[in-house]
Parts: sequence; structure tokens; C-alpha cells
Amino acid sequence: MADGPDISRLAALLGDPARANILTALMAGRALTAGECAAEAGVSAPTTSGHLAQLVASGLVLVSIQGRHRYYRLAGPEVAEAIEAMMGLAARVGLNRTRLGPRDPSLRAARMCYDHLAGAVATELYDALITAGFLAPAPAGLTLTPLGRERLAAEGLPVDTPANSRRPLCRACLDWSERRDHLAGALGAAIAALALERGWCQRTPSSRAVTVTTEGRRQLLALAEPRSAQQLVQPAPQTRHLAHTAGSKQGACNVRRS
Repeated sequence: MADGPDISRLAALLGDPARANILTALMAGRALTAGECAAEAGVSAPTTSGHLAQLVASGLVLVSIQGRHRYYRLAGPEVAEAIEAMMGLAARVGLNRTRLGPRDPSLRAARMCYDHLAGAVATELYDALITAGFLAPAPAGLTLTPLGRERLAAEGLPVDTPANSRRPLCRACLDWSERRDHLAGALGAAIAALALERGWCQRTPSSRAVTVTTEGRRQLLALAEPRSAQQLVQPAPQTRHLAHTAGSKQGACNVRRS
């Protein structure tokens, strides 16, 4: 067998329906208890404990203890992006599950992909940023252009590679429902935090779905317009602080189909 990463072990972990359901539930970016994971997985508590132990041992999931409770969450954005990529691949080859109910349309419209926005609204914003010349293709992936840096910095958004972090400033993440890219990375996460903070969108309890208001959609897309072309609410101090705490080194934005 050739040396290198052993994807068969990872595939075996993700190939179990119960573990796949747990990981999908954790894509909302919230930490869940073992009981909540059991409800999402559709299996008993003892069985869920076994699955969680495997996911923690593999490094895909982290556990934190607070009092008598254990809380489980994804190990990081790269795990979420890998799961999102597999969702997209499953959709393309026709491996779909039919889950009836009102959540499906809302998930396709807007949802959390760990810590950044996904769905139709997110891909529309990504396309608008490309069209406006704020993001540009580069050999290493994407680059935040000087025009984009100036515009997004005015909203208090980070425009430099995060200091002491391996996470890129921005990354193209393939959206499983739209089959087009949305924006991930530190910038994608900051835009999602900004939208939630300003009330442009609201998270749906016990779901990855996000409700984007009509005004919220307008304000999100306005991020891809010159500042003089529209009027935006001034960012809150804690949001503007993002730009000051970001690292000082500008970095290219990697494209990772995830």
C-alpha cells in the first residue's frame, strides 16, 4: 500500500449513517450534548456514546466538559468544509436523502456552514464580490483586491491574513445545494458574524437554517457595492474591532472545494 494519508479510515468514519447525521448536525456551529447528538443520529444513547468516542479519537470532533455535561463540536472549519464538499459530491452523483418538511427550502435559501453562510444567498454574495472586482482569481486561489480591501475594511471586516493562524483569509467553498461556490475562511466567518450582529439574518433553533430578511439580503449584497452607492448602518464597535485584531500580513485566499 502506498504511503500517505489513509482516506479509507476517514471514509469508514463518515460512512456510518449515525455518525454522518451527528457530523451534519454539528455543521450548525453549535456544541451539542450527547443526548442532542443521539436525537440527531436516531440511535440509542449508548450507541451514540460509542460513535462520539470514535469521532473524538479521530480528531474530527472535540469534546469540552462543563460541570456534569459534555459538549461536542466539530474540530474546526476544515472539517466542516470537507463535509460540505462531500454533500456536494453526493448531490451531484444522485445520492440524496428525501427529508420531507419545511426545513429543506430554508436550508437551501440560507444556512450556516460551520461559521460562515451557505445557500442561495451566500452564493449570490460570492458572485457579486467577484463581479465587483473585490475578489479576483489568482494562481493560489483567490485574492482580495485593493478595491475589496478598502470597501470591506470600511465595514470593520478583516482584510489581512489572521495572525498566528493557518486559516486563510478567504476560501471558495463549494455549496452542496447550489453547486456553486460561497465564501469561507476568516472573511466568510466575519461576514456571517456581521450579518447576525446587525440583524440581517437570524439563526433557526435546532437547525442549520438561517432566516435572511429582505433588508438583510439587500445589505449583504451591498457589501459588493462601492460604499458611496449605498447607505449602511455603522458597524458596532466590537465588529469594527475585527479589522484591528487581524494580522498585519495580507494573504492570498485559497480555493478549496469543500
